[in-house]
Amino acid sequence: MDYEAKFEEAIDALKAEGRYRVFMEIGRRKGAFPNARHYDGDAERDIIVWCSNDYLGMGQHPDVIAAMEEALHTNGAGAGGTRNISGTNHYHVLLERELAELHNKEAALLFTSGYISNDATLSTIAKILPDCIVYSDELNHASMIEGVRHSGQKKLIFRHNDVEHLEELLAQSDPDVPKLIAFESVYSMDGDIAPIKEFCDLADKYGAMTYLDEVHAVGLYGEYGGGVAEREGLMDRISIIEGTLGKAFGVMGGYITGTKNIIDVVRSYAPGFIFTTSLSPVLAAGALASIRYVKHAGDLRVKHQERAATLKQMFRDADLPVMESVSHIVPVWVGDPSLCKQVSDELMQKFGIYVQPINYPTVPRGTERLRFTPSPNHTDEMMQDLVVALNVVWESLKITRAA
Repeated sequence: MDYEAKFEEAIDALKAEGRYRVFMEIGRRKGAFPNARHYDGDAERDIIVWCSNDYLGMGQHPDVIAAMEEALHTNGAGAGGTRNISGTNHYHVLLERELAELHNKEAALLFTSGYISNDATLSTIAKILPDCIVYSDELNHASMIEGVRHSGQKKLIFRHNDVEHLEELLAQSDPDVPKLIAFESVYSMDGDIAPIKEFCDLADKYGAMTYLDEVHAVGLYGEYGGGVAEREGLMDRISIIEGTLGKAFGVMGGYITGTKNIIDVVRSYAPGFIFTTSLSPVLAAGALASIRYVKHAGDLRVKHQERAATLKQMFRDADLPVMESVSHIVPVWVGDPSLCKQVSDELMQKFGIYVQPINYPTVPRGTERLRFTPSPNHTDEMMQDLVVALNVVWESLKITRAA
């Protein structure tokens, strides 16, 4: 077997399909978000970042940086071990308390990423419940899909945000077996929002637990940034709320919140938690400072929504194929992987605008798009420059304007 040839063949297949991923090397400029530097070999240039998940720019906030610097100088860089073996730092405990309070839950548990928190929790919870059936939205994140798969339990997939189809599947199942409904609040590629209340109603009716991924909503929705479930007054009806510290809170890490028993089970049984070095106290301190700030920054959330609405309207006025979105996500339709990459490349090379092409498997084939995430720091002038650049590229590449 020529192993290297097989690896090369696999990469060539991605390139032929137009979905080979190229990492964009950038340097974020502290205090100047969304301005950054792009590095291309020996060349450097100033750019504007339009696709960051640091939705509120909190990764640059003075309070966050100061908290991380203090933790670095008092605790050092790393945690020093797993949570069970010398790696539970005081900052971890404080952060878990803060997260539990944010979601009005009894307890919380930290992970090194949102991916790990989904994978570890879903696989563990479903495995603990005998003969559990997991009902999963068809557009759930890859980490949720992997978590359900790793549980080894039965999975039933319901059509995206389809309440009737979910009930149909629930009604056909044995009423005596444990059930878990897993879904997201804000879907990050389409920008739509799940019918959380209706899903909770079905959970009550059919005796199911609920698992809600609020990764793209925490910090951004609700009076205190608890997510869409907080905004809609539904947090108490969700069994497990999962979130991230790496998007609106601007740092790194993932977490779950729930009852003390649920958290204790995951803490005690999940390999993805037990055997992993715990989050650096520097990161935990930064996340803690960010949450405490964002909780009382309602004006920042209002500004964020206004910026997204303004950009959507600018795109519509320019007859650009912006896809319908009820959230802060602003997707623009392209529909071809190679073309999507071309658009991204031309925006960077000619205009210093960075937006990443979104191709399969992140989105279904044939739905390739650009995904813009305007922050409170993106100005009207930046938006006007972006629209001009997109119009030029759309004309030069003869891309359809119909989404």
